[in-house]
Amino acid sequence: MLRWTITFIIIALIAGLLGFGGIAGASAGIAKICFYIFIVLFVISLLRGLMKKS
Repeated sequence: MLRWTITFIIIALIAGLLGFGGIAGASAGIAKICFYIFIVLFVISLLRGLMKKS
């Protein structure tokens, strides 16, 4: 999931440098959504790991 976030951030940066504002904004939005999903899944995984050991 984090790999997709980094990929979309790179696409957004390149598109922004080349002047494609719409594509850059869309890629940044997708990267932001992927990052939030990654954080939620990470926290759930962390909590499940802590519950399993107890």
